[in-house]
Amino acid sequence: MKKLILLLLLPISVYAQLSDSIYWNTPYFIINYSEILEGPRSVRYTVACPSGTASRSGMEFYKEKNIRTSDNKDYEANEWDKGHMAPAASFNCNRDMLYATFTYINSSLQHQSLNRGVWKKLEVRERELATKGSLRVFIRIEYPTEPVRVTTGAAIPLGYYKEIKVGNNRECYYFKNVQPGTSDLQTYKCPCRNVIK
Repeated sequence: MKKLILLLLLPISVYAQLSDSIYWNTPYFIINYSEILEGPRSVRYTVACPSGTASRSGMEFYKEKNIRTSDNKDYEANEWDKGHMAPAASFNCNRDMLYATFTYINSSLQHQSLNRGVWKKLEVRERELATKGSLRVFIRIEYPTEPVRVTTGAAIPLGYYKEIKVGNNRECYYFKNVQPGTSDLQTYKCPCRNVIK
């Protein structure tokens, strides 16, 4: 009986020791990360290289020491991509900067059709707008109160709010974490929450 009680309490004690909010600051982006969800909660960055050319050849996602993150197993044999929240293409000024985006702290379980489609299209738009001035981005990754998880443990986000600001111009979008019904960016525009000052 004692063993059964200990086994039942083990998952609770493991989650109790994990942090729901770790601020990961790099010279390039800031991420609020949840070890409990094994995913980012929010990301802030400024597009560094609207037209950089550093190669991502040979780069793989990597884990950070002493932080519980998702890993390669969470993305195997399912519809979830390792969605860069701070996009690799916005930080390809040089290999070191580009490599910084490959941490699992910057990776979200993002539906493959969203990641490779309209989300990527918006990242291209960001880089185009960044040629006109400093472009800042805020992303909030939203999770349900009781998150659904892949069998290996990482929580699946409900959706993504993205706010883009260049000069006095602001654009805001919301994407559900599902296969998109259209590739028209206008469909995903939403009222701005005015997170970026």
